[in-house]
Amino acid sequence: MADKPNKITFTGATGETLAARLDLPLAPPRAFALFAHCFTCSKDILAASRIAAGLAERGIAVLRFDFTGLGQSDGEFANTDFSSNVGDILAAVEWLRQNHEAPKLLVGHSLGGAAILAAAGDVLEAVAVATIGAPAHADHVIHNFAADLDRIEADGEATVTLAGRQFQIRKEFLDNLRGQALLDRVKTMGKALMVLHAPLDQTVGVENASEIFLAAKHPKSFVSLDDADHLVSKRRDADYAAGAIAALAERYIGETEKNAKKGDPAVALIEETGFGKFQQSVTVGRHQLTADEPERVGGLDTGPTPYDFLSIALGACTSMTLRMYAERKKLALEKVAVSVTHGKVHAADCEGCDDAVKGRDGKIDRFERSIRISGDFDEETANRLLEIADLCPVHKTLEAGAAVVTKCAD
Repeated sequence: MADKPNKITFTGATGETLAARLDLPLAPPRAFALFAHCFTCSKDILAASRIAAGLAERGIAVLRFDFTGLGQSDGEFANTDFSSNVGDILAAVEWLRQNHEAPKLLVGHSLGGAAILAAAGDVLEAVAVATIGAPAHADHVIHNFAADLDRIEADGEATVTLAGRQFQIRKEFLDNLRGQALLDRVKTMGKALMVLHAPLDQTVGVENASEIFLAAKHPKSFVSLDDADHLVSKRRDADYAAGAIAALAERYIGETEKNAKKGDPAVALIEETGFGKFQQSVTVGRHQLTADEPERVGGLDTGPTPYDFLSIALGACTSMTLRMYAERKKLALEKVAVSVTHGKVHAADCEGCDDAVKGRDGKIDRFERSIRISGDFDEETANRLLEIADLCPVHKTLEAGAAVVTKCAD
């Protein structure tokens, strides 16, 4: 599952405030991705929202934003061009870098895909790129207003109608598009590439996908979107694209995870994630866990609570202790299962507790442990195993108490 997208803003390439949404998984993100929308579209079209949601469900946070002058972003579209779009992408990357971490995955739709290809080489942290219906040449978009070209060339600008809306197009916009050497950028970007394209795309022909694919170096792959339209406006097509891009992310982001620097196995590092009120990222050696609180107390319920982790520690230690004893004594112990519940009770009412515990004042923490063992042994051996459970080191720590020394880190 994914959390509801968070609305954010950041400063674009020309100094305007750009509107964005950050789609987050419920657990701490495995990685971040950036999505660039199609020409004159917005971050909220179905393809963008479905693909972002699909990646978030698979643990990848996605930032999608409106280019300057489009959607909910400030600025005038007439003052933008392809280079400013690339600049907006790099500004979005920098926002992620400063507030979370740089994106490992870059995704672009149509002209947004071309802009992603142009920007990819400058995003050193990115390991994979996916384009959807992207043109191989930035000036391909000019065919959308070909009937107005003479007027734009003669007057320096003209109002054109695109997708039922009017936009001011200037000659500088055309010149900037024509000056792009996009395929040269593709050849040198150094990322894994997935090209998604519909063979019957009437807006950007599939031959564009072929040019991009041939220009790119391996690793690269092509995914046919079958009968999808250029905007990927059908939910099933958007979901299919999301699944394919998620597979790309799994392959290449997974590789970077395996090669990532691991934490000190002797140190448990717990940090706030910034998602929700209580969610914590827990790192122990190469192991990544999540701690949280239930929704009823303001958490996201994305992981065990701190007391759940105490119960886990007691149960796991108990099972391991019984296994070690059985192996040492060569007992035919087949399986151990331990369930642990925790609650706070008045000491005097502590069921099953000894007199020393019942003699305490006020409430105490009570862990109830239920042990199920199976194997070929007699009742006496079974009873002995239950006695051994009390020798579990975590059990002894909980009963004896421990010293907690606190200091201020540098």
